[in-house]
Amino acid sequence: MRKGVGDSGLAGLRAAVAALERGWGTTGETRPDATLPFGLPCLDDHLPGGGLTLGAVHEIAAGGPEVEHGAAAAAFAAGLLGRLSGPVVWIGPRRDLFVPGLASMGLFPSRLLMVEARRDALLVMEEALRHPDLAGVVCEIDGKLDLVASRRLQLAAEGCDVLGLVLRRSRRFDDPALRQPSAAQSRWRVTSLPSAPPLAHAPDVPGLGPAVWQLELMRCRGAEPATWTVEAPDAQGRLAVAPVLADRPAAPAPARRAVARRAAGHPHP
Repeated sequence: MRKGVGDSGLAGLRAAVAALERGWGTTGETRPDATLPFGLPCLDDHLPGGGLTLGAVHEIAAGGPEVEHGAAAAAFAAGLLGRLSGPVVWIGPRRDLFVPGLASMGLFPSRLLMVEARRDALLVMEEALRHPDLAGVVCEIDGKLDLVASRRLQLAAEGCDVLGLVLRRSRRFDDPALRQPSAAQSRWRVTSLPSAPPLAHAPDVPGLGPAVWQLELMRCRGAEPATWTVEAPDAQGRLAVAPVLADRPAAPAPARRAVARRAAGHPHP
């Protein structure tokens, strides 16, 4: 008769499994290359391991109407990959990727290998995630990402420290497919906010400053959901904490009345 595993042994096994799922070693120590820190204490202190887990798949979607074109989500992904070294495979269903915009976030064209795929996009991503010489793999998909498909991606990513990013796009900003559970390590939503005017002589002109985002951590293994207001990545892919914008009317009341009169066919007060 073999001796069974005691309660202390089971507890140790559970702790080891939980540590491995978070990208940690069995001793509880964080591997130096297991995470990609954001460089912002407010984010890194909130995330297990002090950053975004490598060797894992993460979901990113834009918020509101932007979910259709996904520009903010793509910029967020470019900033993350801009701080890694090595080639990046970017898979998409259409040729609408604005490469100069990615370069402004630190992800330069010389590192990009773009693949156009529709029905087979997830299969292409799964194969690319197994390549140890890549820095990251990005896949833009429309519609749903079920548990089976996302689990296959996660298993493929665990073989090396490749960063896997799934950019979710949809023609509906309230698409229920975006809320379905998946096996991704984390799920993020990026929503554009008004930019602060940087010019002292034009304080009422919006949109001249750096792009400002509401960055939401919707779900993450080992962390609670949270929201931050940040400035979009710079040329080195680094985020910055944005000042909180004070609520104010879009235009003075007389200007709003003038616009309303012109729209009604009365050009003069």
